[in-house]
Amino acid sequence: MVNSIANSFSSINRKISAIFSLALISGCAIQTPPVTSIEPPHSVAAQRTAQQAVIAQAPMAPTLKRKIALGRVTNETNYGYSLLRDRHDDPLGKQVTDLMSKALTESGAYLVFERPDISRLQAESQLTGEKLNLIGVDALIVGSLTEFGRKTLGETGFVSSSKRQVAFAKIDVRVVDVNTGHVFFATSGAGEASTETASTFGFGSQAAYDGTLNDAAIRQAVSEAVNRLSSELSTRPWQTYILKADAGHIYIGGGKSQGIKPGMLFMVQTKGEKIKSPQTGAEITLPGRQIAQIRVESTFGENELNDGSVASLVSGSIDGYKSDGLVVRFLGAR
Repeated sequence: MVNSIANSFSSINRKISAIFSLALISGCAIQTPPVTSIEPPHSVAAQRTAQQAVIAQAPMAPTLKRKIALGRVTNETNYGYSLLRDRHDDPLGKQVTDLMSKALTESGAYLVFERPDISRLQAESQLTGEKLNLIGVDALIVGSLTEFGRKTLGETGFVSSSKRQVAFAKIDVRVVDVNTGHVFFATSGAGEASTETASTFGFGSQAAYDGTLNDAAIRQAVSEAVNRLSSELSTRPWQTYILKADAGHIYIGGGKSQGIKPGMLFMVQTKGEKIKSPQTGAEITLPGRQIAQIRVESTFGENELNDGSVASLVSGSIDGYKSDGLVVRFLGAR
């Protein structure tokens, strides 16, 4: 009878061990199954081809590439400062400046000119003996990193635990008219990046401090700020100027790099008179008078700084007007 009881206990122990082992194996398998991509009825390649066909058929407006420069972009948070580093040594501010300069350039909507490291360009021009031909800009972008930080979130259960590292960044920027000093647009961008680990019975993924989350959060904040900036500036009317009029041809600034194509129509109008407003004390430009319409016949130039277009007169006349007293604005495509 003793042997029978011992056998019963042994059988129960084996069953408990089997159940515990099964629970342990199932508890460690916390990874989610891989996501299976399901192809839509029309392939991605076919959709892309259709989108390109629609874009090609639609009349495209020229892209006004405004001349802008980055001014002061600093780190105004407490992050990154210590007794051995003051606010004049600002690596985080320099990182934000570089990321914003890269994003503005890659957007294709701006001519970005160097300002933060202008002293290095001047020193290089002195070494080579060549004159540094600086170009004035339409607007100056200034701003700062106003919020930046990290936090760790976690949950702990009976047999499992999870840990989530989160980095957050916020950038405030404003656009200043270099002629008047007027801030005509201000916006901000925020970004967040995180990573999560989990374990059961001590088994699972583990992760130490991840410094790349800081960079990812700042990059997202910069991208959002640039997108908002581009949306605002794209609503402003496109205009250019007449370079020269000779033998029936009218040469205007802006060519292929700014999206100008043969067949596009432009309106030529006089520059409006500038008067000082008694209300605000600022100069106000009165509306100009339309005098002609021109059509682009061809484009020329090697890059976005020296390209232009050759146009012919469709209606009206520019005789008797000086080129520097006229402006050219986009009307549409033929």
